[in-house]
Parts: sequence; structure tokens; C-alpha cells
Amino acid sequence: MLNISPNTINQKVEQGRFNSFSKISLSSANQMFTRWLVGTLLLVIVLLLLPWTQNIQSKGKVTTLQPGQRPQTIQSTIAGRIEKWYVREGQLVQKGDTIVHLSEIKAEYFDPNLVPRTEQQVEAKEGAIVSYDRKVEALEGQVAALRSELDFKQQQLANKIKQMEFKLASSLADMEQAYYQDSVALVQYNRTVQLFDQGIKSRADVEEKRVKMQESRAKYLSSQNKVEESRNELANARLELSTVLYEYNQKIAKAESDKFSTISAKYDAEGSVSKLRIQASNYEQRSRFYFIVAPQDSYITKAIKPGIGETVKEGEGIVTIMPADYELAVELYVKPMDLPLITIGQEVRFIFDGWPAFIFSGWPGQSFGTYSGSVVAIDNMISANGQYRILVGPEKESKPWPEALRVGSGAQGIALLNNVPLWYEVWRKLNGFPPDYYDEDGKEAPKLKAPVKSIK
Repeated sequence: MLNISPNTINQKVEQGRFNSFSKISLSSANQMFTRWLVGTLLLVIVLLLLPWTQNIQSKGKVTTLQPGQRPQTIQSTIAGRIEKWYVREGQLVQKGDTIVHLSEIKAEYFDPNLVPRTEQQVEAKEGAIVSYDRKVEALEGQVAALRSELDFKQQQLANKIKQMEFKLASSLADMEQAYYQDSVALVQYNRTVQLFDQGIKSRADVEEKRVKMQESRAKYLSSQNKVEESRNELANARLELSTVLYEYNQKIAKAESDKFSTISAKYDAEGSVSKLRIQASNYEQRSRFYFIVAPQDSYITKAIKPGIGETVKEGEGIVTIMPADYELAVELYVKPMDLPLITIGQEVRFIFDGWPAFIFSGWPGQSFGTYSGSVVAIDNMISANGQYRILVGPEKESKPWPEALRVGSGAQGIALLNNVPLWYEVWRKLNGFPPDYYDEDGKEAPKLKAPVKSIK
């Protein structure tokens, strides 16, 4: 009864008369289960052949497209004490409106006339600079006068030296003449003595020649003294020329030293003037920081230091604001493995917190309650959470984002990729492969492989 043979006997035997045939035949339930199983298999096969849109999902939050449009904290530029608030939380303020008034708490800025008095110091230093200029002019005139006087003295001493040289030459000529006269007187005296010994000359002649000889000797000695005196006077004149040159050079050097000292003091005064001008400008600018004004049209969000009389430090936050004019965007984070799949201008669908939606991630056309956007920026550096940040802005041609949407709200982004069969997507998910990457022309780009050495 194994039904091995193709020849059957079912038509020749009445199966109803035998209970054994009822025991071995299939029941109607089994037949129904078989039909359902086959139908389910066919349905699964059909579903697996359906197209599926690959996507990357990520959670993020609503922010603004421009950095200057995001919530910000207004800090105090100077340390001060809160005197008066001009706004309340939630109020709309225009650019330049006063938010809070501060008073000074540092002792060096308590003087209400600090700026005018600093300007007076500047004027005094400028007057000192004028005096230094006049002193420099006077010293330059003194140096010029000393140089002219030195030239006059040098000419005068040069003439004196020439006179001393002429006088020395005259003295030398007189000495030579006296020498010859002395020699002649000596010869005459000796001859007269010989003649006196022979009895030819008288003693009076001898005495007369002796007197003449002594007179000639005295003139010769006197001429020698005059020559030495002329030489000493010439040497003194030359020494006086050197002394005058040294003395006047010393006076000129002292005057120039005073001149350069005055110039140095003038430069110091000019530096002090510049420093005082900077201080006066800083004081004037500091006085403007007593009133904190709105940097742009914005809403007052929260007062961080609300108390009257409360002190704040430099750079400490006083109030937070939210700009009134802003363009919304969504900040998303993607894994490094999915980063090559994101490009500028790529479409991203959003589900915002608080707005109901009915979605099929693989069939975006059958989803309801989603909003479209496009990628406008991709960070080049990884964030602290190990993912890359992307910024998505609204698409102008698509449905506008909700008007009641606020900065900081949660959002779930779905970046749409290429279309693949459903079976391929299931197979990719089971194997942990990334989605297929296609370039702008629709052609599949070459897949990058890691170096063999980097695979452990």
C-alpha cells in the first residue's frame, strides 16, 4: 500500500467499506494549511520583489540655518552692578533697545569726570612736547654758536702761532748777529791786549775793548734768552690751540648730549600722550558698556541675573535672547559608515515631535505627515559623540514646515537613497552591509576597500 507502482487499485476497491483507508488519507485541514502555506509563500515572494527605497535614519533637533539666528546669551563686557531692567521675559525688542543698565563697581573708574581729566593730562603732555621741541631748537642754536666760536678761536690762535713763528725767526736772526758781534769784540780785545803788551795801545784802549766785548757778550746772551722765550711762546700757542679745540669739543658734546636727552624725553612724552589717549578712549568706550542693548531684533528668553543690585563679572551672561527673524534647519548626526552616502542637496524627510505622522520608511510616497528638506552642510570633523553632523534646510518647492515649530524641538530624519528590491534590502540588513552608493549620474560608484593591513 505504498503507492509505489503507477497502477492504482483505488477505482476497483470500495474504500468506504474499510476503516483503514480513512486512517491513511489526508484530512481537509491539512489541505487548507497547504493552500495557506503556498499562498503565503507566493505573497512573500511578491513582497520581496517590490521596490524598496534605501534610507538612513537619524534623530536630531531643530536649529537655525545661520549661526547668528540661533539662541544666544548676552554677556556683560565689564564688571558692574545691575541698576535697572528695561525689558521683561518674552518681550520683543528691536535692535539697539536698552535691556539693562549697569553701574561701576571698580574704584579706579568711580570718578564721573574721568574722561575729561584724562584729556587734560593729554593736553599737559602735549604742552611738554612743545617745550621739548623749543629746548631742542635752543640746544641746536647753542651747538651752532659753539662751532662758530671754535672756528674763530682756531683762526685767532693760528694767527698767533704765525706771529710767534715770525718772532722766533727774528730772535734767531738777532742772536746770530749778536754772536758775530761777540766774536768780533773778542778778537778785537785779544788784538788790543797784544798791542798793549807791545806798548802800542794804551791801557784805556784795552779797557774800552773789554767793555765792548762784555757788551757784545751780554747782547748775545740776551738774544739767546729771547729765542728761548719765543720758542716757549710758540709752544704755548700751539698747546693753547689744542686746549681750545678740546674745550669746545667738550662743550659741543655736552650740548648735543642735552639735545639728545631732550629728544628722548620728548619721545617719552609722546609715548605717554599716546598711552593717555588710549586710556581716554578706553574710558569713553567703557562708559558705553553701562547700557546693554539688543544686538538684533529678538525676544527676551530668560534673565540670568534678575536681581537689582546684583553684581556681574566681566564676560558673565546676563540675559538670553532668541532672534526674531530666523530660518529653521535640522541638525542630524550620521555614523561614519553612512557619511559617504550623504551629499549636499540630498533629500531628507522629517518627522517633527508634536506633529503626527504615518510613515513607511521604504515607501516614502505612501507616508503622511512628513516634511522634506535638503542637506546644506556636512561637517569635516567628527563630533564628540563619534558621529558626523549634517545640517538640513527646508526645500522651497516642497510643503512648508510648520509655523509653530521652534528651535530645540526633536526631529527624526530619513535620508532617501536609491531604490532596490525588498529582498536585496533584507539580505543587506542581515549581512550588515551599508546601503548602495550612487553618484549624481545614477551610476554606481566603485566601492572602497580597506587596506589588508588595517583588517585585524
